[in-house]
Amino acid sequence: MIHREMTKELLKLADQVPVVTVIGPRQSGKTTLVKSSFPEYNYVNLEDPVNRILAKEDYRGFFYTYGEPLIIDEVQRVPELLSALQVMVDEDRGKNGRFILTGSHQPSLQRGVAQSLAGRTGILSLLPLSMRELAQEKQLEKLSTDQLLINGFMPELYREGTREPSVYYRDYLNTYVEKDLREMLEIRNLDKFLRFLTLLAGRVGQVVNLSGLSGEVGVSSTSLSEWLSVLEASYIIFRLKPYFSNITKQIIKSPKIYFTEIGLASYLLGIETENQASRDPLRGNLFENLIVSEFLKSRLNQNQNPNIFYMRTAKGVEVDVIMKKEEKLYPCEIKTAMTPNRSFSKNLLSFVEAEETALNPKVIYTGKSYPMFNGVEYVNYQDLQHYLL
Repeated sequence: MIHREMTKELLKLADQVPVVTVIGPRQSGKTTLVKSSFPEYNYVNLEDPVNRILAKEDYRGFFYTYGEPLIIDEVQRVPELLSALQVMVDEDRGKNGRFILTGSHQPSLQRGVAQSLAGRTGILSLLPLSMRELAQEKQLEKLSTDQLLINGFMPELYREGTREPSVYYRDYLNTYVEKDLREMLEIRNLDKFLRFLTLLAGRVGQVVNLSGLSGEVGVSSTSLSEWLSVLEASYIIFRLKPYFSNITKQIIKSPKIYFTEIGLASYLLGIETENQASRDPLRGNLFENLIVSEFLKSRLNQNQNPNIFYMRTAKGVEVDVIMKKEEKLYPCEIKTAMTPNRSFSKNLLSFVEAEETALNPKVIYTGKSYPMFNGVEYVNYQDLQHYLL
């Protein structure tokens, strides 16, 4: 089992609040994380129809049956149970770590936690494995860049005897559609939704024009906006917001779209082999997605707000990712190249010159790490783990 970085924050929160809620995409390892962190806790899974009926119809009998302390898995299946938890917690506010909840982040769960457990729960967002977690298990060094793009970071794919990535992501997509999507949206034409998702995979790292996509999908831009919000709520995609810089007022103000799991994006694009990945015209975009998601995972694993941005001006000046930490800005360019190039540092140096709090500009690429080249540091992407503390 691969050790998860979030373990420390999970244990800390359990000492501070009565309820800890771990949310995230399906199969990101939430159940394994909480069960390994709290082996002495009782456990119940609400995917089981019998457990679900008991929780819905007789919550007192449910809690009497399973007792405390208790891990409640897939709590989004019975969101009304959160009100019962509120009553139980308020009866004895002196006890912390009583309940550990896991769930896919659906709107009903989000509303339930906000309304019933405000002030009573700490919330952690667990994404798939990070490069740092793979490196600690000596697995990262075994994988090429293109293998990472295809395999992605789902824990299941790093067990012995697991499925091929293409088969895994096909089944994963079917599970998402059947269990999550149908509960959140009434989609008359599923083919159009899947086409929209595939078109998004072809636009990773880009600002998405929903009006333009509307014609390609055959659905109104209003519906596409709703679909995009659901994809974000269920952790299929995330939006990277722009940083409003002093460098110019003519700045792009729309977010860029990335996939939480790069393996799913590659699957949607029909990329199944290293040879395909190495030749695909979107390889650079997929690699950028991989790196940006590492920044996001690092922040969430530390229970911190993401605080990552990008910058692009109307004149084409762009910084791929900017991490804000302790009021400092750390700009990075992301390239699939293996050789340093003077042009890679141009925008980074312009940004550092314009922003007083910007420092340590870096180019993250596939070549050898260099402490300084043309005024910026070059970092091999597999060494990035050492910079995301």
